[in-house]
Amino acid sequence: MATLGWSRSYPGAMPYNVMNFGAVGNGVTDDSQAFIKAWNAVCGDTSNNPTLQVPQGKTFLLQPTSFQGPCKSSNLQVQIEGNLIAPEGPSSWKGKDRRSWLYFANVNGFTVNGNGVIDGQGSQWWNLCSDALVFEKCTSFQVSGLKHINSQKNHISLDNCQDATLSNLHISAPESSPNTDGLDISASQNIHILNSNIATGDDCIAINTGSSQINVTGLTCGPGHGISIGSLGKQGEAAAVEEVHVKNCTLNATQNGLRIKTWQGGSGYARKITFNDITLTDVDNPIIIDQFYCPHEQCSNETNAVKISDVSYTGIHGTSITQDAIALNCSRTVGCDNIVLEHIHIASSNSKEGTYSTCINAHGKCDDSVPSVGCLK
Repeated sequence: MATLGWSRSYPGAMPYNVMNFGAVGNGVTDDSQAFIKAWNAVCGDTSNNPTLQVPQGKTFLLQPTSFQGPCKSSNLQVQIEGNLIAPEGPSSWKGKDRRSWLYFANVNGFTVNGNGVIDGQGSQWWNLCSDALVFEKCTSFQVSGLKHINSQKNHISLDNCQDATLSNLHISAPESSPNTDGLDISASQNIHILNSNIATGDDCIAINTGSSQINVTGLTCGPGHGISIGSLGKQGEAAAVEEVHVKNCTLNATQNGLRIKTWQGGSGYARKITFNDITLTDVDNPIIIDQFYCPHEQCSNETNAVKISDVSYTGIHGTSITQDAIALNCSRTVGCDNIVLEHIHIASSNSKEGTYSTCINAHGKCDDSVPSVGCLK
C-alpha cells in the first residue's frame, strides 16, 4: 500500500487538482502516484481550507493507497467529483496490503464530499477480505454526497474515530454479495449517520464493540441484513456498546430488521439503545435480539453472555414476511432487562396470516403492540 504523509506545501496550487500532479483519469492508467503527490501537498498546506480536487468527467484507477496524517490544516477537504475505481481482482493487488483499498488515518478536521462514484469492483473479492474506504483514528470529519458501489468487503469502515458525520450517501452492491456492509463502525464515538440510502448484501449498518453515541437518522435500508448491533462477544470478548439511537428510518425487504446479536460466552454490555419511528416493508425478523448468534451452527453452549439492557422500540410499524415478527431470545443465564416496546404494529405481508412474538428470559414492559409480547410484564 502506498502511504501518503505530508511533505511540503505547493504555494498557489489551491485547489490541488490531481490532474496537475500527473493523473491521467482514463480508468486504465494507474493514477496512484499522482494522488500521493496531491495528498502530500494538501496535507502539508497550512492554510485554512486546502482542497484535494478530483475533477468530474474522469475515472481514476487507484491501487491500495493510505492517506496518512496528521496534517497541518484542521479544515482540509477532499472533493471527489470524478470516479475512483479499484483494480479488478486479487491478482492485480499482488504484493499490496489487501486489508483496505482507500485508507485515511490520523487525520483531524476534514471533509470528504462530492458527486463522484467510488467503485470497489469487488465481485472477484467477495468471500475474501478488503474494505473499500477506511477511516482509522480520525476525528472531526465529514463524508457526504458520494456514491459507493461494489465494495470488496465493507463499503465504509470507521475504527477508533470520533466526532464524524456521514450524510447523503448512496451505497449499493448486489443482494447476493457477501460481507458487503454499508457502514461498519468499531470503537468509535459521537458518530452521526444522516439521510442516506444503503442497499447491499450484508448489514446496512453494523455497530461493533467500543462504540457509543451512535446516531442514525433518515436511513433507507434494503435489500441487506438490516441495522445490526454486533455481533458482540465472539471468543469470550468483553463487549461495550451504549447510547445507540436509530430514528426515522425505513427498511425494505431486509433479511433482518432491528437486530442485536451476541455470541454465547462473551461478557460486557450493550445498553441504552433506542429505535424510534421505523417503517418496515416485507422485512424478515423485524425486531430481534439474538444471544445465540452462531452463523456456522457449530457453537457450544456457554453460561456467560453480554448483558443487554435498557433497549426501547417505539413507533415500529409495517409488514413482516415471517410470522415471528418479534423475537427476544436472551441468554438463559444472564437475561435481558428493561426491554420496552411501545406503539408497535407489525402485520404479516401475507394478509391470510398473523404475526406473533417469542421470548427467552426477556424482561421489561410492552404497551400497544401487535403482536403482543407476553413475556414483558
